[in-house]
Amino acid sequence: MNSSPFRFPPFVIPDQCQALREEVRAFLADYSNTWSGWDVGHSWTGFDRAFSRAVAQRGWIGMTWPKAYGGHERSVVERYVVVEEMLAAGAPVGAHWVADRQSGPLILRVGTEAQRQKLIPKIAAGESAFCIGLSEPDSGSDLASLRSRAEKIDGGWRLNGRKIWTTYANECDFMIGLFRSSGSPEQKHKGLSQFLIDLQSSGIEINPIQDMTGESHFNEIVFDNVLIADEDLVGEEGNGWAQVNAELTFERSGPDRYLSSFPLLPATVSALTDDTNDRLAARKIGQAFAEITVLREMSLSILSQLSEGKTPLQEAAVTKLLGTTMEQRLPEMTRELLDNSPLIGDDQLSQLQGYLTQSVPSFSLRGGTNEIMCGIIARGLGLR
Repeated sequence: MNSSPFRFPPFVIPDQCQALREEVRAFLADYSNTWSGWDVGHSWTGFDRAFSRAVAQRGWIGMTWPKAYGGHERSVVERYVVVEEMLAAGAPVGAHWVADRQSGPLILRVGTEAQRQKLIPKIAAGESAFCIGLSEPDSGSDLASLRSRAEKIDGGWRLNGRKIWTTYANECDFMIGLFRSSGSPEQKHKGLSQFLIDLQSSGIEINPIQDMTGESHFNEIVFDNVLIADEDLVGEEGNGWAQVNAELTFERSGPDRYLSSFPLLPATVSALTDDTNDRLAARKIGQAFAEITVLREMSLSILSQLSEGKTPLQEAAVTKLLGTTMEQRLPEMTRELLDNSPLIGDDQLSQLQGYLTQSVPSFSLRGGTNEIMCGIIARGLGLR
């Protein structure tokens, strides 16, 4: 058995990034007073195109991308600082989140030059929103068993099938979808390809799915003989599984995997009184901050490995599993410490607590279930 199955070499954010951090905080201060606790609770799923355009005007979308495509050629560490501050404040970054985190980098890495020139500048300007087309009604955690098909036709492809749990498909402009372009579901990882799909295309039906909060972030998308061009294939035909795994490493290791509930923690600390601020409270608050500190160090370590061109799948799985587990505990910790039922009242704390109490069960589903993460970790340990 490998004696060191997981690598988390330490990485420290340089002091020079503090000026950028203060700049982002000043920018967010102009907005945060207008956000309710309900708004803040959405974290990176809050969808606000106007806010995303304002973020883009500051040069904070596509920060590491080439200037030739509208990027800013800044470091991955500087981007991390911006993302960290946005999440800590509960900013509504959902309109550019997926495109900036993974769709844009995927196109830059394996897309054609025409795709880069057409799409990357629009993403960097906060003008194009992307969603992810992976899970299906019968292929959620077992993603490789998906049945949606891409049939090769003269000059392009014909898409048929369904995708589900697709966040903000009803609001987005494009999807990068994974389809079976050859072979059968029994062949699992072979014959899968990714395609760029304009969500206004004929034959696409988007059905919003209402969740516990009464909102409809998730969607079912039906593809009925949707025609796309040859140039809409992303990367290599049949190489979709490898491309998606590299993409998911970005999705599973970022600060969104431990900061989605974070605004509730300082709000809880601020609400402690002489009656509730006891040794038990101090212990629980200290433990939560300690866990976040460790997860931050793990996330930064993975960031450094990604910047070196590595694909730390197992490390990302560990971070995602531990991070979402911690995030899911925070609403209950608030209830215990403050003796607050998760009622959605008029104040910031109750709205934040009420929203997160309803939404945190989904945190361990998005990006791969806990069971899938455990399977990836087990492979890293040589146990399967």
